[in-house]
Amino acid sequence: MFKASNIMTKKIVTVSPETEITAAAKLMFENHFNGLPVVDETDRLLGIICQDDLIIQQKKVPLPSFFTLLDGIIPLASYKKIEKEVEKMVATTVAQAMVSNPITVDPETTLEDIASLMLKNNVHTLPVLEQDKLVGIIGKEDILRTLMSNEK
Repeated sequence: MFKASNIMTKKIVTVSPETEITAAAKLMFENHFNGLPVVDETDRLLGIICQDDLIIQQKKVPLPSFFTLLDGIIPLASYKKIEKEVEKMVATTVAQAMVSNPITVDPETTLEDIASLMLKNNVHTLPVLEQDKLVGIIGKEDILRTLMSNEK
């Protein structure tokens, strides 16, 4: 049975919260990464920045939907959610666009649990933590590589 420790990438490329969005995008594009862990100066995991967090910058500004009832305006979407989306759209640094407190796994997490987490939460990159230390990263390609190795 495969575990995170068997399939994770151990050579981890990270970015800091101050990294410019364009630099993070370039790193992802050139290395075919779906996401990058965001760490502080002590290598403590702060969040993760993914392709989706960068692609959102090309989206149109969301206009809030609402309806009126008895001369009152009732919003159909949370203003906080719209505000967060707009913040990501205009982000210039990783800190402004990253997902804080990302879903993580430990080295003993099974491949089945990793796949379930990715599908259930619609994430494509999972940091691997051991005693709060970043020891690896698992992306979709790591899982595909495992599937291909089983084919032999």
